[in-house]
Amino acid sequence: MGQALGCVQINQSTVAVREHFGKFDDVLEPGCHCLPWCLGYQLAGELSLRVQQIDVRCETKTKDNVFVNVVASIQYRALSEKAADAFYKLSNTKGQIQAYVFDVIRASVPKLDLDSAFEQKNEIAKAVEEELEKAMSAYGFEIVQTLIVDIEPDINVKRAMNEINAAARLRLAANEKAEAEKILQIKRAEGEAESKYLSGLGIARQRQAIVDGLRDSVLAFSENVPGTSAKDVMDMVLVTQYFDTMKEIGAASKSSAVFIPHGPGAVRDIASQIREGLLQADSVQN
Repeated sequence: MGQALGCVQINQSTVAVREHFGKFDDVLEPGCHCLPWCLGYQLAGELSLRVQQIDVRCETKTKDNVFVNVVASIQYRALSEKAADAFYKLSNTKGQIQAYVFDVIRASVPKLDLDSAFEQKNEIAKAVEEELEKAMSAYGFEIVQTLIVDIEPDINVKRAMNEINAAARLRLAANEKAEAEKILQIKRAEGEAESKYLSGLGIARQRQAIVDGLRDSVLAFSENVPGTSAKDVMDMVLVTQYFDTMKEIGAASKSSAVFIPHGPGAVRDIASQIREGLLQADSVQN
């Protein structure tokens, strides 16, 4: 009805191109406009000023000969002040953008290794955006944002990369485990050495106490019982020790004992061997 009366309505975020007898005449902003068709005016079409997005998937090869699919998202919009260029100069905007994206990605990615390509996604996106901005501005379009959203290597390459990563982590875990076991063994050895040292000190002190006790007993017995010698006292002490030992062996229900000649005369033999050993040691020193 509005067109029949020569009026048209242009919606928000949209501009329209008016022609006069087939020639560009003006760009109509949002609102109501008179369009007297009887005088040769007509509406050639509308152009959206909203931000649009195109996703481009490009297959290329890295410097280390790995084929990857690079996915780029391009956000763009038409400029209202250049609406005529955007409407007339390009017939396939998405196809033009896609061609430039292919050109930049296939020129940039082959210079990088696979790992470098993942690390330098922002640099690749920046190169694509600069090239698109320079090319599309002449056609009345503005590049709002360029993103490299994904780099997809072949499934076999992905599996190999995961296996390499897993092997590296397993190797690191094995090294850490070996280092922990090493520290544990060192600490255990240090503990055993300290335990043996303290045990040796205890045994030495015990034997020193026994010697001191025997000496005091011999001296006290010799002083209190006239006519006895140190030899008699030592024989009596050894006999007492002998019977105490036999008593402990017999009292223990689960003791393992090796029986040796155990008559009372054996004590005298042992005492004689001890005395002979002491005498031999004295003679060697002298």
